[in-house]
Amino acid sequence: MSLPKVPIEELNKFIPNTLLESLGIKFEESTTEYIKASMPVDKRTHQPMGILHGGASVALAETIGSVASNVILHGTDKAAVGLDINANHIKAVREGNVYATAKPIHVGKTTHVWAIEIANETDELVCVCRLTMMVINKK
Repeated sequence: MSLPKVPIEELNKFIPNTLLESLGIKFEESTTEYIKASMPVDKRTHQPMGILHGGASVALAETIGSVASNVILHGTDKAAVGLDINANHIKAVREGNVYATAKPIHVGKTTHVWAIEIANETDELVCVCRLTMMVINKK
């Protein structure tokens, strides 16, 4: 499945007044193969031990996969909402930025499934996620 290439400025219009703004998430790259976003690892995204909170990683993953599904559905009477997400946390991060890359595994009429990898600034794998989106009719 080839993704529609969307200008980064368009994707970043989703940020204001949302969780994305609170967590510092921003879109970095949009190609026909993947969408990439970044998130800082700082006091907004730390857990009490001073490392990246797993929930922040999951929020980043769901954000990027959700936006990617809705990019595919743009211009239709359909929208996509999260149905299921799984995350495996592999490596701790204390500071800097993490980068999530979402690639489609399955794009069907009723579901989309995304493989999302989150890496640190030296491209070491931090978290892997699988996100299932349900395609619904817009209200």
